[in-house]
Amino acid sequence: MVIRDARAADLPEILAIHNDAIAETTAIWDTAPVDLEERRAWLRDRTAAGYPVLVAESAGEVAGYASYAQWRPKSGYRFTVENSVYVADRFHRRGIATALLTELLARAERSGTVHAVIAAIESANTTSIVLHEKFGFRIVGELPEVGHKFGRWMDLTLMQLTMPGAVCGSGGGRPPR
Repeated sequence: MVIRDARAADLPEILAIHNDAIAETTAIWDTAPVDLEERRAWLRDRTAAGYPVLVAESAGEVAGYASYAQWRPKSGYRFTVENSVYVADRFHRRGIATALLTELLARAERSGTVHAVIAAIESANTTSIVLHEKFGFRIVGELPEVGHKFGRWMDLTLMQLTMPGAVCGSGGGRPPR
């Protein structure tokens, strides 16, 4: 298995993984599939902003993908990102999510601009919660019944990892008193 930066040629496989997660799981709270153009715009926007989009390649196939981007659009959140990790069903339980998250967090640390990483996980997704705990994420909040999919209300667990040594750029730090 190789973890590498995603390329435009990977988008059909990324799209298949993404749409499967929409159709079959509560990992993504969208209810309608997206098209290839949406994924093209997603890749273009993430890479233009300097955010990583990674794929795990196994035997020439995209087995999973991971990325992060600014958590919320306000400038005060510019040092906080939300991560996403998705693995194709047929590649589950092979360490792919662990490998992707390892590289994603290494990229966040090397960037020097990521102070906090947020994981927003459907509360029944214990596999993802345990994965994030393995990397030092801790549960910082739970939001009951904030999502609805498959005819039921879903709770959201918020997890956070604070990165050591992130440097705030201009405009960062504490405001004067």
